[in-house]
This record gives sequence, C-alpha cells and structure tokens, in this order.
Amino acid sequence: MRPSPALRRHGQLADWLGLRASVTEAQTPERDHLLAASETVTLVLGEDSPLPESPADVEDLVRLLRGHVAQLGARTVLGTSALLRAQQLCSESIPEGYMPSRVYLVRLAEATRELTAHVASGAVGAGRVKGRWHWRKLPVNVLRGAVFALALACLALAASVPRT
Repeated sequence: MRPSPALRRHGQLADWLGLRASVTEAQTPERDHLLAASETVTLVLGEDSPLPESPADVEDLVRLLRGHVAQLGARTVLGTSALLRAQQLCSESIPEGYMPSRVYLVRLAEATRELTAHVASGAVGAGRVKGRWHWRKLPVNVLRGAVFALALACLALAASVPRT
C-alpha cells in the first residue's frame, strides 16, 4: 500500500510509517544549551519560584542541572574555576533531609549559573576544546547524492554479473 501524496505534502508520512521520532529529531535544530540551562537555573533561583515539594522534584532538578553542567563543560576549557566548582558539586550525592537537599540544589544552580555566564561571555578558550574532532553535518542533498551513486554502482555491478 502506497501513502497518498497528501501525507507527503503535510509531513504526515513519518506518522504513517511510524518514524516520527527520528524524523523530528533530524529536522529540528539543537536547542541552545545556554538558554536551557538559564531556564532551569531560573526555575530554581527565581524570586517567584517555590521550593520543590518532594524529594523526587529535587532529584529531577538536580538531574537537569547536572546535564547542563555536562553540556556546558564540553564548551569550555578544562580546569576553569567555574567548571571545576560545578563538576565538584555534580559529583556529590544529594544530601538526605528537607533543608540540606534544598541547599544543595541552590548551590548547584548557582554553580550552573556561573558556568553559563562563563560560557556566554566567550571567555578565552570557550567553545571547542582543542584536540576533539567534530563531524561537520552534511546537507541532505549531498547525502541523497551519495546514496544515489551507491545504488547506481550496485545496479551496474549486478548487471555485469553473468546469469547462470
């Protein structure tokens, strides 16, 4: 059964094939890590934001902040004081008890805000870390051309094999 042209036009072909998650990930650009980290820090340190009610809420916020520290850490030079402080707090476990866990959460949010400010300032060395290789994302048409050339080569090879 072939999908209708209406499905292709409205972008519903991926839904029809069951591929929506992989297609949307490929089409949407990466979310800005600085903006995401700033939003999470504001969620914790904002004047109007209440303290998390349950230990699960604290764990979720800590997990988010640790992820932001990892993402921002890749964009700064190793050994930076803001990065070291944030990584040290990330390596600690969440303390037991209502107040100690909330104090830890606030300290981690402050360290994340400091690291975000360091990366946003474009300080010396911010950006790519020396020695790491990054693949350049190829345009879709280049990939389509490569697949077409490979298919054509396979077709030529299959046609050249004698039939028995």
